[in-house]
Amino acid sequence: MFRASAFVIGTEWKQLKCPSTAEDIKGGLAVQQSPGNKSQDSGIAEMEELPVPHNIKISNITCDSFKISWEMDSKSKDRITHYFIDLNKKENKNSNKFKHKDVPTKLVAKAVPLPMTVRGHWFLSPRTEYTVAVQTASKQVDGDYVVSEWSEIIEFCTADYSKVHLTQLLEKADVIAGRMLKFSVFYRNQHKEYFDYVREHHGNAMQPSVKDNSGSHGSPISGKLEGIFFSCSTEFNTGKPPQDSPYGRYRFEIAAEKLFNPNTNLYFGDFYCMYTAYHYVILVIAPVGSPGDEFCKQRLPQLNSKDNKFLTCTEEDGVLVYHHAQDVILEVIYTDPVALSLGTVAEITGHQLMSLSTANAKKDPSCKTCNISVGR
Repeated sequence: MFRASAFVIGTEWKQLKCPSTAEDIKGGLAVQQSPGNKSQDSGIAEMEELPVPHNIKISNITCDSFKISWEMDSKSKDRITHYFIDLNKKENKNSNKFKHKDVPTKLVAKAVPLPMTVRGHWFLSPRTEYTVAVQTASKQVDGDYVVSEWSEIIEFCTADYSKVHLTQLLEKADVIAGRMLKFSVFYRNQHKEYFDYVREHHGNAMQPSVKDNSGSHGSPISGKLEGIFFSCSTEFNTGKPPQDSPYGRYRFEIAAEKLFNPNTNLYFGDFYCMYTAYHYVILVIAPVGSPGDEFCKQRLPQLNSKDNKFLTCTEEDGVLVYHHAQDVILEVIYTDPVALSLGTVAEITGHQLMSLSTANAKKDPSCKTCNISVGR
């Protein structure tokens, strides 16, 4: 056994007492030696007993919380006053870069019935791998702790944003969407080689592909949803698609009603910016009953196609009329294959603006407009 000094830092980064909630650790951070690294402080003394946690189980994982439980020998169990939890992000080349690197992740909580909930967006990020180990501790009259050996180290991964979190993002996006502008076509910009490949290898039909990791780190569509990206933004002065593009000099245009109509469902997918003044909204259009539609129903907030702040399809005098939001850049994902014969492919006359590309672009975690109070 080891004796160690510990202090707790709360959400405002100042010294305070140990968390006292019955089930939750809400941001309590205690400085403590890590598993496998016994402190060399002169105040540490050998001592007996205090059971070592084993058979650790992680459950009820969300994007910024989880439940943890373990087993302990009954010997000296009544001496336990606190639990120390060593929580660390598992480092790898694809790790989330937005976590505050200088925040300690040794959590302390009063001994409560297990399982115990650990939550806190300032040290937990969505879709991120972590390692966790546990100590039992006994607080002494002088304020120091007698602690057990560390448990074994286990690994787990936090979850994506839930529909509740995405609804919070949706509400933030609603605020800045702005006035609606009329449009008539969806378009997709690519290099000539892309369209040549579609003709030669895919029977003249563009195929859905897995969405990249651009946007919010917790977005449930990143790396999972299959679809084809389209744009619908128009120039304010012409009402037509812009002639510049960051994705290639060839453009496929298709009448809006062929992708977005009463036989499709519309979903909100993400809201983000990339350290710029303008913001992006990702929407998903899925034919009713398609695999893409089933995927989205389980994970994304559904929008009313006739009445929302981003993309609408309404009927006027028997004709479908389309509008898009002016003050955000819309990225629309269509979840089924699209035949080139349904539209036209032509070279655009403008420039290729690579600075506007969103391929694997990371969201600005400090933007107050497009972030919510959960793990980034």
